[in-house]
This record gives sequence, structure tokens and C-alpha cells, in this order.
Amino acid sequence: MAIKIPILKVGRVLVVPIQVDMDDATVLQLQDSILNELERTGARGVLIDISLLEMVDSFIGRMLSDIAAMARIMDARTVVVGMQPAVAITLVELGLELGGVDTVLNVDEGIKLLRGEFVLDDDDAASANEGFSFSGESFHRS
Repeated sequence: MAIKIPILKVGRVLVVPIQVDMDDATVLQLQDSILNELERTGARGVLIDISLLEMVDSFIGRMLSDIAAMARIMDARTVVVGMQPAVAITLVELGLELGGVDTVLNVDEGIKLLRGEFVLDDDDAASANEGFSFSGESFHRS
């Protein structure tokens, strides 16, 4: 059974904190969830936080790249943050390039990078000040 990974909406950015090592089913479910949330919310950015992810395999690496490509088709930019050195080494050793995925060191830098892509209007500023909207296993708030 796939683990549910939360998707938080902050302004026009979906924040995806991956806090567990993922199996193939979880990655596929995450891809579907991100795409559904992009459609539902009209978000313009996806920030995937992998700072707690200790390992990746070729499937997970390809899926991160695929998520970015699909998000781009839906008019959203993807940024991966918090990559540990061991994960970066593994991706290089596997010969995987995260095409279309920008990487930065932390969530703050990722948010700045994504917000630089679009101008926040009054609604976005207000929603950013209200807090988070959660999409997850047991509740949903917009």
C-alpha cells in the first residue's frame, strides 16, 4: 500500500514534503496527486522537499523528472530542494539528469525561485498570509 504524502498549497505554490523513503507505488500516487492538485488549484509552482529522503533509485529519479515535465505542460515550474549529497551522488552514478527540474538547497530558496516566476496578485498575497491548504489522507481545506 502506498504511503500518502501531503501536498500543501502556499499562495500559488504546491509544497510537497517527502519525509519517508518511497516505493514505486508511492511515487506513482504522488505523481497523480500533484497533477490533480495543479489542476484543482491552478498553482504555478511545485516545490518538492527531499531533505529527509536518504536514497533514490533510477525509477524515483525518472519520476521526479517526469513530474516536472508534466507540471510544465500544466504551466507550472518544479523545484527540488534539500537534496542530500548521497542522493546527488546516486543520481549521477545512475546517469540520471533531472531534466526540467531546478534544484536549490532549502525550502526558502525554492519558494523565492518559484515566486520569481510569477507576480503575486492580491488574492495570492492574502492566501499566503492565511496559511496553508492541505491535501492529504484525511482532510482537505482550501
